[in-house]
Amino acid sequence: MCGICGELRFDGQSPDMAAIGHMSDQLARRGPDHAGTYSDGPLAFGHRRLSIIDLSSHAHQPMVDATLQLTLVFNGTLYNYRELRTELQSQGYQFFSNGDSEVILKAYHAWGQQCVTRFKGMFAFAIWDQRSSQLFLARDRFGIKPLYLTQACHRLRFASSLPALLAAGG
Repeated sequence: MCGICGELRFDGQSPDMAAIGHMSDQLARRGPDHAGTYSDGPLAFGHRRLSIIDLSSHAHQPMVDATLQLTLVFNGTLYNYRELRTELQSQGYQFFSNGDSEVILKAYHAWGQQCVTRFKGMFAFAIWDQRSSQLFLARDRFGIKPLYLTQACHRLRFASSLPALLAAGG
């Protein structure tokens, strides 16, 4: 299990990195192996990693694919990631890690939001598209991996747990 959190501002202000830190701290037990943050303009991500598939630092998150200009935070497991990886490689995609996280990034680039229809597993994730400044949030069909949201007039926050979301304040 991992933990994800983030904030997207609608008012042109920078995200509250202290709030991201508080949410991430609340998620520490979900991912003791690595903690990371990312920010770009109106968006910030936090991630707590529990290393299971790819134990290397190449799979740390937030995962940034500089070539595709996409960033991911992910909680869960894609059971069919090997098959999807092979399909994406046949389309010319190259991978820098060996786990399922990067498959989500490449799949989103290849198939857009419809990528989730190809995923078999339990997941909640957020992808930031740096080119379009758009945030895409998704979770598995049954909600096995939680994704909690709160929206105020000037921001959207999300997290893997309610205590994490509440820790951000507001």
